[in-house]
Formats: sequence, C-alpha cells, structure tokens
Amino acid sequence: MVHLAKWSEGDLWILERCNAPEMTAFLGGPESEEKLLDRHRRYVESSPAGQMYVIVTDDGFHAGSIGYWEHEEGGETVWETGWAILPEHQGKGIATAAIVEVAKAAAAQGSHRTLHAYPGVDNSASNALCRRAGFSLLGAREFEYPKGHWMTCNDWYLEL
Repeated sequence: MVHLAKWSEGDLWILERCNAPEMTAFLGGPESEEKLLDRHRRYVESSPAGQMYVIVTDDGFHAGSIGYWEHEEGGETVWETGWAILPEHQGKGIATAAIVEVAKAAAAQGSHRTLHAYPGVDNSASNALCRRAGFSLLGAREFEYPKGHWMTCNDWYLEL
C-alpha cells in the first residue's frame, strides 16, 4: 500500500501543508517559517539516531511524513515515532501501513527494543491508529512538545 522514501530537499512542501491549524491542533499549533525550515534541515540531514520519511502511496502520491528518532524514556533510550497524513489521504489505511514500515526500519537498526508513540489523550484518531498498528498502551503521562508546551499524552509502545 505504501513505501517510505528518505526525506529530501524537495519535501519542504509537506511540512508546509501539515503546518495548518487543523493538522497541528494536538501539537501546540502551527510553527513559524523559521522553525519549519530548521525542522526540514534536520530531516534532510538525518543521522544514525533516526530517520524521517515521506510516505509514498502505491500510485505515487506523497501522502505525508513519518519517522523515528531516539528518545529517553524512564532511563532507557527508545525509538519514538510520529507521523502526519495529509487530509486527502486520511482514513484510507495509509498511516497504519506506514507505521508497519517505519517499525521495520527502526527494528533493522538493531539498537533499541521498543518504538513509542505519544499522541495527546484527546487525539482519538492517533490513539485509534496506535491500537490498529499493534501498539500497547502504557498509560497517560505529561509530555513536552514542542519545547515549553506541556500536554497529556498516551504512551503507546510496540516491541521490535
């Protein structure tokens, strides 16, 4: 259904499209142009400590983004994942398929045992997606994202 393409210089438009109020309502709202450009630069440069991808459908549409990166959780380093699906591609199973693919990529690194996702407790769509993708719920906790913005999230994990 999908494959993941490494984030490249030409993918800034995806960040710009996903920076709308309706797409960032559970993430503290839209970011400034400066923050978007910084995020894009980090995504392009990537590192062994994670990778960002464009989600590409079988018919060639760029449906959004997904990635994994290192995160400290309870004294242990784990993989964290996050995604953004463009509105016209939501509700088609694309996000679930992309999570399966990003879990394979994170597991292939061989460095961490679990992949975590932290959707806001009120983000019913992302919480349902975690459940469909096979994550287990650890419970609610406070999470800082973006820096300076605290929110209550569910901590979901997937054994790799």
